[in-house]
Amino acid sequence: MRKYVEIVICIVLGIVLFPMCFNYNKKNYPNEYYNVYLDNEFLGTISSKSDLLSYIENNTQKLINTSSVIKTYCEDDSSLEEVIAKNNATTLITANNAKYYKDGSKDCVDITLTTGDDIEKIYEPIGLEIEKTLTYQKQINTIEDIYKKIADKKSFTIKGYQFTVTNGEIVKNIYVTDKNIFEEAVKKFIEVYVGSDEYESYIKGTQSEIKSTGSVLENIYIQENISVKEKQIPIDYKIYTNASDLSQFLIYGDSTESSIYRVRNNQMISDVAMANEISDKEFLIANTKYKNENSLIAVGTEVIIRPTNPQLKVVVEKYVVEDKTVNYKTIYEHDESQYVDYVKTTQTGKDGLQRVSQRVKIVNGSIVYIEPKGKETLRNTVDEIVVKGDKTKPNVGDLNNWAWPSESGWTTTDGYSWRINPVTGVRHFHYGIDIAGTGYGSAIYSANNGTIVTKSYQDDFGYYIIIDHNNGYYTLYAHMSDFYPGINVGNTILRGQQIGYVGSTGQSTGPHIHFEVHRGCLFNCERVNPWSIYQ
Repeated sequence: MRKYVEIVICIVLGIVLFPMCFNYNKKNYPNEYYNVYLDNEFLGTISSKSDLLSYIENNTQKLINTSSVIKTYCEDDSSLEEVIAKNNATTLITANNAKYYKDGSKDCVDITLTTGDDIEKIYEPIGLEIEKTLTYQKQINTIEDIYKKIADKKSFTIKGYQFTVTNGEIVKNIYVTDKNIFEEAVKKFIEVYVGSDEYESYIKGTQSEIKSTGSVLENIYIQENISVKEKQIPIDYKIYTNASDLSQFLIYGDSTESSIYRVRNNQMISDVAMANEISDKEFLIANTKYKNENSLIAVGTEVIIRPTNPQLKVVVEKYVVEDKTVNYKTIYEHDESQYVDYVKTTQTGKDGLQRVSQRVKIVNGSIVYIEPKGKETLRNTVDEIVVKGDKTKPNVGDLNNWAWPSESGWTTTDGYSWRINPVTGVRHFHYGIDIAGTGYGSAIYSANNGTIVTKSYQDDFGYYIIIDHNNGYYTLYAHMSDFYPGINVGNTILRGQQIGYVGSTGQSTGPHIHFEVHRGCLFNCERVNPWSIYQ
């Protein structure tokens, strides 16, 4: 009997303890889930990391550089439904992107379309972390719920390249889907300022040698420091997918400002550029059919006006050999016995010729530095001697006889026109002409008889002199390295007399003379094109 009691007790204990043993074993095997964090913020727990990444890839719109366009469909001779079907727009009509309304008696619908550049693969946002966790927790988030939380907080990404452009303290990032896009865009940018044929010859090493005159490109480079790294890029960034769009950005920046101008009677390219506050170079960049500023342009022609805003600086260093005319000097001899209207030429002047060698530095198409390398006289000048009556004050300039303010071998690097200042980068009107190429420390001459009224220094002009010619005109000479000894305010100066030395003081990229002509009075008066006094 006792034996049967023991058996019954064992059976009862087994029935009671078996579930307990089962539950004990179950607690030894927690669930394997994944915690999701975005920038260290906990978003929830999911059952599968791969399912979330796959959901991101399959459910995110594969477009970058997106923009919205509204297309309107209205009834014509057909019903609205037939018009929509004919235009393959049926699948676009949803509750979110379609707006129905009546236009008079016609039924219409506006459909919002999203356009952009197609991409192959979408990735998770930067800062998304998915960590494995073991937990006894049974309630977890759905993949759709976590996806929505991510999309509400941060942009998804694509794989691409970040090019970082550094110029001093200025840093800008440019994003592309392929490294070749940036390289091709920079090549197009360089060709704008160098010329495609010239650049190709430089790259291939097929430039012609200088035999007598001509030029050879010695070096071409981008002035800024550029680095690149592969990275995940948020899809709401501007990401370039082709070299053409990127090259336009490198030339014009973010600006889309452009207009059409109809050429008027007697307008040359320089006239059109000045009327629209751009430089001749900017005109030629926007209107590539014209090869140089001397190209013919017909009345009524429509041309594009688009100011540039270069994002890079392409530097060209070239060696130039040119034959330059050396204008003869006119020597005036004064006869005190004759009246001022007496003029007699006793020796006819003849221009000379020099072969001038220079090393020239050009940034984005503008000359910023000229280093003279040599001058060879091919033909000597013959001074012209003119005898004039001198019954007048010598400090009055002759309106019909203006001297050139520099030595021979000069080159004008910037004219009386709109330009982007090579020092400040600011667009403004350049009220003079820049005369370079004669070398640092070469002579600066007075353009005519007159009285020195200003001898000073200021931040933009550097050392400068202003002469009142007592005939309604004033001339200004800037960026001097120094004044000629004994030159002071109040001095009477004769035509062709040295007043200073060529320098690069003030806002200047290299040795040159900034030469201005004022008419009427000294300040707040008419500043005229200096070339006009020599015509």
